[in-house]
Amino acid sequence: MPDPRFLSGPGNRMLRRTVRTRKVYPVVNRDAAEDIAKAGRLKQIRMVAGLVNRQNRKALPIVFGSVIGIIVVFVIVGLVTGLLGLLIPLGVLLGLLAGTILFGRFAQSAQYSAIEGQPGAAAAILQSMRGNWTVDPAVAANRNMDVVHRAVGRPGVILVGEGSPTRLPGLLAAEKKRVARVAYDVPIFDFQAGNAEGQIPISKLQRKIMRLPRNLKGGAVSDLNHRLKALQPSLQAPKGPIPKNIRQPKMPRPRVR
Repeated sequence: MPDPRFLSGPGNRMLRRTVRTRKVYPVVNRDAAEDIAKAGRLKQIRMVAGLVNRQNRKALPIVFGSVIGIIVVFVIVGLVTGLLGLLIPLGVLLGLLAGTILFGRFAQSAQYSAIEGQPGAAAAILQSMRGNWTVDPAVAANRNMDVVHRAVGRPGVILVGEGSPTRLPGLLAAEKKRVARVAYDVPIFDFQAGNAEGQIPISKLQRKIMRLPRNLKGGAVSDLNHRLKALQPSLQAPKGPIPKNIRQPKMPRPRVR
């Protein structure tokens, strides 16, 4: 069953307010994601099935066809061998298992299609990962709105950049150097998320991170999170001269009792 938080897409308000991109019409919008999160288990499955069918018309026929096909095969084998009573329950179990796996794959594909190309998609991937992860979206950014997200877990510190492949290396290197001041002797991994050359597609980002080696124990992860809280945000202000015609806000006058 897919995670409803992941269906809601990226939740970084700063990116949504400041970055202008081409219009994307995702399969899953915020209202649908909230409905899925509040619904019961069976209703969630029906709603996700509708979303999967909207994204891929062939998905549900393939799922049901695989379930029925496996059951039919076991029934035929049971009639031939005389083990019908044993093979029918086994065929039903294996058919349902295969259908569940296929349905999960199609649901995950719909999730990726919903957020791909949107600002903050990598942050949504990091926040949907299961396990003991601490995710801080947009810990670093520049005036071109290239951003770096940070995740802390058993592998160490994970830095994921979103934006231009020519500007992100410098931004990632600066953030990596800043994190290394407090995360000494801790592995720091950096990746670029996107569809450009040398970047990791959104659909493969979570798999890439989950395959990293487990270098830290539980206590070390908690200590690392505590040290990283001491870091100040490194968001860069826009460069250029400050306009002279801006009036400074007046301080409120003290009340006389």
